[in-house]
Amino acid sequence: MKLAVFLPNWIGDVVMATPAFRALREQYPDAEIVGVCKPYVANVVAGSPWFDRLAFLDRKNPNRWPGLAWKLRREALDLAVLFPNSFRSGLVAWLAGTKRIVGFNRYGRGWMLSERLDPVRDQVGRLKPSPIIDEYNRLACAAGTPAPGHRMELFTTPADEAAADAVDNAFSIQRSRETICLNPGAAFGAAKHWPVESFALLAQELVDRRGSQVLVLCGPTERTMARRIAKLAARSNVASLADSPLSLGLTKALVKRSTALVTTDSGPRHFAAAFDRPVVSLFGPTHIGWTETFFTKEIQIQKKVDCGPCQKRVCPTDHRCMTTLTPSEVFTAVCDLLMKRVRLIAAG
Repeated sequence: MKLAVFLPNWIGDVVMATPAFRALREQYPDAEIVGVCKPYVANVVAGSPWFDRLAFLDRKNPNRWPGLAWKLRREALDLAVLFPNSFRSGLVAWLAGTKRIVGFNRYGRGWMLSERLDPVRDQVGRLKPSPIIDEYNRLACAAGTPAPGHRMELFTTPADEAAADAVDNAFSIQRSRETICLNPGAAFGAAKHWPVESFALLAQELVDRRGSQVLVLCGPTERTMARRIAKLAARSNVASLADSPLSLGLTKALVKRSTALVTTDSGPRHFAAAFDRPVVSLFGPTHIGWTETFFTKEIQIQKKVDCGPCQKRVCPTDHRCMTTLTPSEVFTAVCDLLMKRVRLIAAG
C-alpha cells in the first residue's frame, strides 16, 4: 500500500498534525508513506518514524508541482490525506491518479475528493474557531484510523543535538540549572509580537528573582529582535541566538532541553508541548480556539480588548492586546507553571 500525506503549510500546524501522522503510521504499519510538504517545514518532522521519505511541493517554483503530480502518478498511490485546504494540494493528488483522496471540502476542490469533510461552521455559515488539532484528527479518522488523541510529538536528530551542544558551550549554559527560553518572533505578522522591551524586562526578572539562565530564540528574520532583547536585558545570564547558525532542528533541541518556554502564538509554542515542556503562551490578535491543544502544562495569556481578537497580521491601531500585557504578569505565570511542575514531580 502507498500513501501520500500532504503536510500543513505552517510550522505550528505541522506539530498539531503529529497525532494524526502517528495514527496513520500505526494504522498502516507496512505501507510506504511519502510526506508531501513545503521545503521550509521539512525539518519539523526530521527524525520522526512516520514517513519513509519526503517530496517537496514548492509554491515558489510552480513548474515543480506538475512534475511532482506525474512522479506520484507513477507510484500508483492508494490513499492521499490532505492536511492543507489548498486547491493545489487537491489538484496534485487528483492528477496523480490517487485511488482515495481525503480532505476538507474547501476552495472549490470538493469534486477531486473521495471523502469530503466539512469544516466546523457557526449557525450563519461562517468558519467557527475550533481546535485545528481536532480537525486534523478528523482527517486521520476518515482515512481509517482510530481517534489519534492530542499527544503531539517531535524528534531531534544527532545533528540537532550537536548544534544545541555548540550553543550550550558558547554561552556556558549549565543544563543542571533552570533555563528559560524566550521566543519573541511570529511568522504570522507583527501583530503577534510582544514588545522587545517587555521581553527584556521579563528576562531581567527571571535572572534577578529566580536565578534563571535565559536564552532568546529566533528565526533568520528575527535576529535583530533577539539581539535587542539580550542587549536591553543587560544580564550576563541572558543570551540570544542572534549571531548563531540557525535551524528549526536547533530550535527543537533547545526547547527540548529547556526548563520552560515563554512564547508568542507561533510555531515553537507547539515544540514545547511536543517535548512535554511547560510553556507560557502570549496571545494577542488571534483566537485561542484555533490552536488549542489541551496541553496541561501550558498557561495561555490573552488580554480582553474591545477590538480583538481581530486576526489581523498588522495592528491598525495601538496594539493594546499586547502592549497592556505586563512583564510582571508573565513572570507570575512562569512561576506558577514551574511551581505546578514541582508539585507534579513531588507527587510522583
